[in-house]
Parts: sequence; C-alpha cells; structure tokens
Amino acid sequence: MVAPANANLEGLMPIDDLDTTDGSKLEKYARDTLDPSLSWKDVEWLKSITGLPILLKGIVTAEDARKAVEAGAAGIIVSNHGARQLDYAPATISALEEVVKAVGGAVPVLVDGGVRRGTDVLKALALGARAVMVGRPVLYGLAARGEAGAKHVIEMLNRELELAMALCGCRSVAEITRDRVHTEGDRLRSLL
Repeated sequence: MVAPANANLEGLMPIDDLDTTDGSKLEKYARDTLDPSLSWKDVEWLKSITGLPILLKGIVTAEDARKAVEAGAAGIIVSNHGARQLDYAPATISALEEVVKAVGGAVPVLVDGGVRRGTDVLKALALGARAVMVGRPVLYGLAARGEAGAKHVIEMLNRELELAMALCGCRSVAEITRDRVHTEGDRLRSLL
C-alpha cells in the first residue's frame, strides 16, 4: 500500500532537506513542527473563537482528563496515537477507565486505538467509553478492497459486537456495564 501524494501538504516541509546535524530526522521534525509553548490556555482560546465542540485527543491520565474538562473541552479522546512515538505508552484500554472516572460524566469519553474486534468495542464500552474510533482496520479494508473493504470491516465489527453482547447476556448497548469485563487491575486487587 502506498499513500497517494497530497497536494494540500506540498511545499510545507521537504523531508529530504532536513538537517540531521543535531540528531535524527524524526527528532528534528518534532522540534520544527511541535510548539513547546502550547498550554491548556490554548484550549480556552480555541473555544473562544469557535462555536464548534472541542474534543481533545491524546488524554491518557486522570490529571490531564480533569485539566481538559477545566479548560472547556466538550469531550475527550483517550488515545496514545498508535504508540508510534513512545513504545512504552499505556494501551488505551488500560488508560480508559482512569480517564472516565476522572471526568465523572462531565463530558463524553471516546477511545481510539487498539480496536480490532467486536470484543474490543464491548470492553471499551464496559469500561465507560461513549464510543470507539476505528482507524487502522478500516484503512486496511480500504487498501485491500476499496470502499467495499472498508464497509466490510465496519459490518464485521458490528457482527462481532452483537455476538459478544449476546454471549454476555446484553440485549442492548445500555446493558454493557463494568461488571461484564475483568481487567488486570481487578485480578491484582483480588490478590491483595
């Protein structure tokens, strides 16, 4: 699979011309494109100039979840951005419940990353996610069979979720509750 060239990005930053004198190209790219002055006040500013709801993606701790709500976020997306930058970043499913508890229902919490099967959707909903975001599986379906492949992936996830719900005794999404799943933390607490 080769991603097509995107005319919207042409001329922004030529990758071939990166100077690697002070580290890797990735390190230089991060230094040149990430603004270290960004803060929670920027969320407040963004909120002041738009009527659109602002969802913050990349929240994986209770502390950041509370700060996001305080800054006026309309929702939170628990995401480790595919853990591509930090191979030791927590799995989103592991961070989800902490974030959900921290916001206490003030805003919806979505989860992004690690959803590959319908059972993953069920687990995320049971741990408090309002919805799940599915990127990579749909992208793989699209790459394999175009629109039909992407549609097939969504239908497959839906069928798997329905089966998982039936096996758990859930007749509706509303019946998917925390007691339907057990996490590593549950096992550890039971040993103490």
